[in-house]
Amino acid sequence: MKGLSICHSSTASSSLPGFIIFFITFCVHKLESARFTVIGPDHPVTAIVGEDIVLPCHLFPRMSAENMEVRWFRSEFTSVVHLYQHGKDEYGQQMPEYHERTELLKAGIMVGNVALGIVNVRPSDEGQYHCFVQDGIFNEEAVLELKVEASGSAPQISVEGYQDGGIRIVCQLAGWYPEPEVLWRDRRGQLLSPSTETKSQDGRGLFEIKSSIIITENSNQNLACSIRNAYFSLEEEPSTFYISDFFFPRMSPWPVVWSVTLVISLVFVSLTLFLLKLREWRRSLSDVANVTLDPDTAHPYLVLSEDRKSVSRGDTRQQLRDTPERFDTERWVLGCEGFTRGRHRWEVEVGGGRFWAVGVARESVGRKGGISCSPEGGIWAVERWLGQFRALTSPETPLPLSRAPSRIRVCLDCGRGQVTFIDAGDEAPIFTFPPGSVPGERIRPWLWVGGGSWLRLCP
Repeated sequence: MKGLSICHSSTASSSLPGFIIFFITFCVHKLESARFTVIGPDHPVTAIVGEDIVLPCHLFPRMSAENMEVRWFRSEFTSVVHLYQHGKDEYGQQMPEYHERTELLKAGIMVGNVALGIVNVRPSDEGQYHCFVQDGIFNEEAVLELKVEASGSAPQISVEGYQDGGIRIVCQLAGWYPEPEVLWRDRRGQLLSPSTETKSQDGRGLFEIKSSIIITENSNQNLACSIRNAYFSLEEEPSTFYISDFFFPRMSPWPVVWSVTLVISLVFVSLTLFLLKLREWRRSLSDVANVTLDPDTAHPYLVLSEDRKSVSRGDTRQQLRDTPERFDTERWVLGCEGFTRGRHRWEVEVGGGRFWAVGVARESVGRKGGISCSPEGGIWAVERWLGQFRALTSPETPLPLSRAPSRIRVCLDCGRGQVTFIDAGDEAPIFTFPPGSVPGERIRPWLWVGGGSWLRLCP
């Protein structure tokens, strides 16, 4: 019995250090695993229907996620939007509606950037997204909100007949998301209640609305129809009209229906003195630049023509070598030609779409990751975003253009450090960056092409 006791005591004594070592190793492993937090934006991300969007997500502290599992999903863990495992993308569990529409942006994965790109955004993409990252037995996730919007047609006003002793005026619009609010106002800005309103959604989930109101001879005959954005409570520029007493019936209503005249008024701001000065300066320009596009800088989604004069947005990402010269995040391309002195001008023809920008950039402009589209980022340009025109200053400057220019003239004066944009169709000025704003380094033509747009360089 004594010998047995000694043996048992020896065994327990020898196993104690092993247990301690195991316990310490287990705790250290747990501590090593729990070494990062997944961080997403603290505000909703807004995307435009038909455009591309990047959902930001990264690890803190910054570390490589190359050998981790990165899973983007919707409400359920198995509702996979994009899955990255074992160092590669896995598409077997991906939801069909995201097929060939997602991309994990791996340019920054070595520093913990696991952002997700979604192309051709749809209304159905709206909602919550989970950015889930797992390393061994440890995992963390961040939740972010994606809001989707589309600005469709401006309110179209028409007269549809005689009803209830008055004239039935109809305001129609299509292609909006989320569902907008149609507002009728009188000349004093007071809201009026519509008599009828119908709403529907097309095959893409965009809203179509038809709202009508009855105008009588004794009612206010100055009316405006406008749209309020459901997200931002912003009211679009209204369509207005006026109907004279002459058109209201005294006997039969039918002459009224065929005689109503609808007047939509547009206000133009005259810049005569500036235009004369600009024309005088432009006539002094003698250097017409024959510019072409540099394929080595074009983003993989951009498609260049054989003569390197035209660029459009492709549906799929091309397999192109990722060189230091190529833009990897922004859908941009530079011109081959660069200018350091003298005066130069060229024109850009704009076709299709409501998303594009035209301008110049310094040759040293950043090519990788997100870049500020402003003079601080090395870009001087004007853009069309939906129905709005603006100069890419910091902050952006709205431009009161009455119509979309089909051809833009870019005038670069290297000596003065100045760039001017002109509507080549009617010779009207668009915007001028002040003298000295463009630095004295090599400057190249710069283009941005959004979904459905194309641009062509002209002499």
